[in-house]
Amino acid sequence: MVADQDADLAFQGATARLSTTCGPVPAHLIVLGHPDMNHYGSDAQGLICSFEFKPGVPARAVSWEDCQTWLSGPPVGASGPVQGFLWLHFNLSDAGVRHLLVEHLKVTCEFIEALDQGSRSTRIEQTQSALVAVVNDVAYEFAFDPSEIATLWMQVRPDLLITARTHPLRSVDRLRQSVRQGHAFGSTMALLTELMQDQGRVLEHLVRQASDQVDSIEDQLLSGRLAARRADLSRLRRVLVRLERLLAPEPGALFRFMRHPPAWVSAPDLEELRQTSDEMALVLDDLGGLKERIKLLQEEIAAQASEQSNRSLFALTATTVLALPINLVAGLFGMNVGGIPWAEDPQGFILVASGILSASGLAAFWFFSRRD
Repeated sequence: MVADQDADLAFQGATARLSTTCGPVPAHLIVLGHPDMNHYGSDAQGLICSFEFKPGVPARAVSWEDCQTWLSGPPVGASGPVQGFLWLHFNLSDAGVRHLLVEHLKVTCEFIEALDQGSRSTRIEQTQSALVAVVNDVAYEFAFDPSEIATLWMQVRPDLLITARTHPLRSVDRLRQSVRQGHAFGSTMALLTELMQDQGRVLEHLVRQASDQVDSIEDQLLSGRLAARRADLSRLRRVLVRLERLLAPEPGALFRFMRHPPAWVSAPDLEELRQTSDEMALVLDDLGGLKERIKLLQEEIAAQASEQSNRSLFALTATTVLALPINLVAGLFGMNVGGIPWAEDPQGFILVASGILSASGLAAFWFFSRRD
């Protein structure tokens, strides 16, 4: 009971500090911070992974207790520059993450506001003490469904990189595997650049996969099979349109950031970020070209479907026109009234049939000549 009271008091104090600097705290932030809530796919702090980076050596996985010890020390070495940094990756589905971000990591108000806004297009904002970035990525088990595109929130400082997500993301997983394999990074900006490069590689792979599917559908269309999976084309186009809408602002955001970077960002990191921005712009161009190709295929399929419908309608109309004389004569001679000609004549049927055939021939000649 005492421990629960202490946790409640600590969270109330964190909420009060956040309210003082950022305004009223949303109600859902307080509910999610309750210490009795469950944790999903992470440790008791909602921490998915944490790494310590030092110059010249591979990263080392550290526990939350080690992170607290590292953060409690001075982030600046005796000679001035920051000696290493931490990368903390959180699961926002965990109930206690926001409490931890506010209480222990002292995240900025802009970062909390970005979390509250939910999924948005890519952007990078500078605050007085850190960078706040919002990037979009595809889910780890991506199956070309528009709902499987999620957001990653980041706060970047010289000594600390914080990333948070609600769903497993493919680019972050690639970055985590790269770190575990011993890839060294000299700064938080270098790690951020690598993450965006992984994002570009993932997007390039998705565009290649989508292009292969479009090639298969196009082959079916050229072979005369009109059932060329129009639903698949529509689904692919929806995915590409959503990706383009969310990721298209990224090169512009990076360009604006590189025009006025913080003082702690080095020139090599800026150059790497510039190259990453150019590569992302090329991938987005490929994505836009594939989207237009899908649009043309959809128009071609629609044109072929319309042509097939017109042929069916023409056949139905021709049948109706050719059957008009026999229907008319049958209706006239089928009336039980007196005076029907050739009713007693042995050659009556031949005369009527000859008249029907002649009228049908004239109607066919007129109809097909009008068609030409």
